[in-house]
Amino acid sequence: MESGMLFDIKHYAIHDGPGIRTTLFFKGCPLNCWWCHNPEGISPEPELMFKPNRCLPECSLCVQRCPKNALAKNNGLLFIETSQCRLVGECAKICPTLALEKIGYKLTVAEAMAVVEKDRIFQETSNGGVTFSGGEPLMQPEFLEALLDACRQRGIHTIVDTSGHAPYEILERIRKKVDLFFYDLKLMDENKHREETGISNRLILDNLNKLAQTGSKIQIRIPLIPEVNTSQEEIAAMAEFISSLPGIEEISLLPYHKMGGQKYENLNRPQPHSQAQAPSEEVIREIQSQLEPYGFRIKIGG
Repeated sequence: MESGMLFDIKHYAIHDGPGIRTTLFFKGCPLNCWWCHNPEGISPEPELMFKPNRCLPECSLCVQRCPKNALAKNNGLLFIETSQCRLVGECAKICPTLALEKIGYKLTVAEAMAVVEKDRIFQETSNGGVTFSGGEPLMQPEFLEALLDACRQRGIHTIVDTSGHAPYEILERIRKKVDLFFYDLKLMDENKHREETGISNRLILDNLNKLAQTGSKIQIRIPLIPEVNTSQEEIAAMAEFISSLPGIEEISLLPYHKMGGQKYENLNRPQPHSQAQAPSEEVIREIQSQLEPYGFRIKIGG
């Protein structure tokens, strides 16, 4: 039975595609974008998240339960010895306030679809469906393809939200099983893309071009990150590239926000560029105005 690693399932999702959707978040991503609001989805391995504001000073159940002695309490403060932690997850199971959470769990296709089926009434009455997000779903191609097959058998609308960084053979395998691709486009300049995300964008752009040529339905999603990709020159370069592709009708602009900032601290991970600000309404309107003459429908937000 095919299985895969998820880090979250969101029910009643209204910003992940048309209608009411169930969104499955795949763990693992080849990019390391500093603005990522799901940093718990970057590593393909399970992680321990600690929310200190929820921790009860007088409680030490997690310390008592940990089989690896990786936890200690001192003056009401919890300390985690990460070198000793083996992510058994007993601490998270016993925590009464959910201050500790094991991020990343395996599910079979049958188990995942059982969760999806619980939302069918909402999906059907709203013309919604299932969105596969992350992280990067293409990093677990067998699991993703099996889920797409299961959704197609049940007549469930599917969206794959992807960075596009994967061997094109994977996209070719699944494209006829996907109703809509959400395809992220972050930067056209290769050197800057490498600097900001950790990898080149050559494969991403090449895959987008190939996928568009097949007639697959694609919506481009551009995260708007001030001082990264909001200049007139960068937006113009993206617009020229997108307009050269067949069948692209809609672009979603996704303004940067800080809502994922606390997650970095909870994962005991430094947050890069913590002083970065969201783009102003004026900047967003200017970018929208710059793109509209190309004939695209422009949507603000997910």
